[in-house]
Amino acid sequence: MTPKAKTVYRCTECGATHPKWSGRCDVCGEWNTLVEEIAPAKAAASSASARRVGGAKTLGAGGSVAPTPMLRDVKGSEAERWRTGIDELDFVLGGGLVPGSMVLVGGEPGIGKSTLLLQTAARLQAMGHSALYVSGEESPLQVKLRADRLDLPDGPSGAGDVAFLGETNLETILATADAMRPQLMIVDSIQTVYTADLEGAPGNVGQVREGAARLMRFAKESGTAVFVVGHVTKGGGIAGPKTLEHIVDTVLYFEGEASLDHRVLRATKNRFGSVDEIGVFRMTQSGLVPVENPSELFMGERGSMVSGSAVTALLEGTRPVLVEVQGLAAKAGFGTPQRVATGLDGRRLALLLAVLDKRAGLSFAQLDVFVNVVGGLRLQEPTGDLAVAASLASSVYDRSLPNDAIFLGEVGLGGEVRPVSQTERRLAEAAKMGFTTAYVAERSVPARGASRDIKAVGVRGIGEMFERLFR
Repeated sequence: MTPKAKTVYRCTECGATHPKWSGRCDVCGEWNTLVEEIAPAKAAASSASARRVGGAKTLGAGGSVAPTPMLRDVKGSEAERWRTGIDELDFVLGGGLVPGSMVLVGGEPGIGKSTLLLQTAARLQAMGHSALYVSGEESPLQVKLRADRLDLPDGPSGAGDVAFLGETNLETILATADAMRPQLMIVDSIQTVYTADLEGAPGNVGQVREGAARLMRFAKESGTAVFVVGHVTKGGGIAGPKTLEHIVDTVLYFEGEASLDHRVLRATKNRFGSVDEIGVFRMTQSGLVPVENPSELFMGERGSMVSGSAVTALLEGTRPVLVEVQGLAAKAGFGTPQRVATGLDGRRLALLLAVLDKRAGLSFAQLDVFVNVVGGLRLQEPTGDLAVAASLASSVYDRSLPNDAIFLGEVGLGGEVRPVSQTERRLAEAAKMGFTTAYVAERSVPARGASRDIKAVGVRGIGEMFERLFR
C-alpha cells in the first residue's frame, strides 16, 4: 500500500507554512487563507554526493548545472498543430491545437463548454486522433444523449469511438490515460477531480491547484493535449486559485447571454498565439456553429432611421468587429436619475456624461440614461467613446444619425476626440459592411487614396461633430 503523502498548509497571502489548519495565519494575520498542499520531498544534500548532469559536475541536490551555451543550440522539433475542424476554435487557439498543451475553458453554466469540447473530441477522433472524455459530473448516458443531439461525424471513427471515463479520482484518471495514451483528453470539470493525497473536498483551492499541476505535467510528458473545464464564480472568474490560470498554456472564456443565440469564445491567455482573439458561435439544436462574419451577425438586427443608435468598430485581437451602441435618455420619473450601462463600464459612462454636460452643453441631470452594446460584447477599449456620445446626443435631440456612418475615437476630458490604433483596418471592415462615412479624430484621417471606399471625416472635438450632425 502506497503511503500517503505528507501535507502542509500554506498561506495564500504570505506563503508561510503551518503543520495544521487554522482559521488565521500566525505570520501575516489574514483569515481563511491556509490551503492544504503536498509537502515537497526533502532531498539529501551532502557535499560528498557529487554527480554529473550533461557533463557538468554538481554538488548534492542543489548543485550547479552547466547551461546550454546558446538558445540556438537547443535541439527539438516544432510539433504540427492539429486542426480541430471548427474554424473559429482554431482561430482563437492561434491556428490549431498544439500537442502536449493544456487548455482551460471557463464560462457560465449552460453556455456551451461541454458541447464545444464534445464536438472537438468527435472531429479529432474522425481525423484519426484518439480522444478520451473524462466526466465527473455526467453519466455516460447523459453524454450520449448530448452526442445524439449534435451534428457529429459518423462512421467507423467518429463520435461513437470517443472513449468515455466517468471518474473523479485523479490517480485513476492519470493511470487510465497513461495506459491508453490518447492524443486528446478532456476533463469536465477540474472542480470535481480530487486526489487522495489531500484531505480537502473536491473543488477547494488545494485540490484544484494540485489536480491542474498533475494534469499539466502529464500533458508535457506524454504529448497529450488536455482540455480542462473550469466553473465560473459569481464574480465571473474561474473558480479556484488564480494560479490555475498561470499553470495552463491557454485560457478560453465563453461570453454571452443565455437568452442570446450566439456565444463569444475569447482567449485571455495563449502561449501559442495572440491573446484577446475571439471566436463567434451560434447555438443551434445541432450544437455550436461557427460564424464566419461576426460583424454581419451583430449588425443584422440594426434598425434604420432610429434615434440613439450609433456604430463603432472594436478590435478583438487581430479581428475588427462592428457593433451597435444604443443610447436612450428619458425624463426621470422620480428621485435620482438612473445610470444603466450594459456592455460598458459604469464609471466610463459617468465620465462621458460629465464631458457632454461641460463641453457640449447637454445636461443629463434630470434624465435617466441607458446605454446598451448590442450582441453581448463589451467596450473594453476607448474606441467606442465617440459612438456612445453620438448615440446619447441623438437620443436627446431625437434625431437619427446617418445610417451609413461609423464613429471611431476616444473622448478626452476636454471634449477633444483622440485617435485610436489601427484605424485603417477598422475602416476597411466598415467599408466591407457597406458604410460610406466615418467620423474619426482629425489626426486619424488616412492619407489621400488610402481608403477610397469610405470617407473619413476628421473632427477635433465632440462639439464640432454635433454641429456637423445636428445643426
